[in-house]
Amino acid sequence: MWPILFCLIIGLMFTFERFWTLSRASINTRKFNQKIRDSLAEGGVGKAIDLCANTRGPIANVLHAGLLRTGRGIEHVEKAIMTAGTIEMAFLERNLVWLATVISIAPMLGFLGTVSGMINAFDAIAKANDISPALVASGIAEALLTTLFGLVVAIIIQFFHNFFVSRIDKLVSDMEESTQDFVDVLVEKNVA
Repeated sequence: MWPILFCLIIGLMFTFERFWTLSRASINTRKFNQKIRDSLAEGGVGKAIDLCANTRGPIANVLHAGLLRTGRGIEHVEKAIMTAGTIEMAFLERNLVWLATVISIAPMLGFLGTVSGMINAFDAIAKANDISPALVASGIAEALLTTLFGLVVAIIIQFFHNFFVSRIDKLVSDMEESTQDFVDVLVEKNVA
């Protein structure tokens, strides 16, 4: 049971970290895209760079990378956006592997407890040379409890893992939409 509890603690630590990080990464994409358009129209690239630098989140970081390359042409802007997007995706997906590890290890530890409990139950039968419910009850209880808790830990962490994957998918979709809109604005205004 202690290793299963350890898995739960590790899983919850990374769950809180991902929740904090992903909640800070979310912004209102439509408003931000409009602010970028307005900044480019009013103050040019410099004002848009300042806006991105003062806005947190992956979308602002990706557009910031593109804005820094506007003087070199649209190809350099697109390449910078793609590179920054790859870096931001890696940042968003960071530590999900630890949640996946907990999801797979917790049930295995539970099944290991099941095997251990059954071995203890059969060992008690062999030592007593008699089959009595009282002899095997504690071994079977150990077997069932460890399986139960291993599965409960995996289910809890799996829920959060799936939640984070869906949040990341939305952020990536918003990033793609924003960058396409951004490139269209640059081409339209002949900025790059």
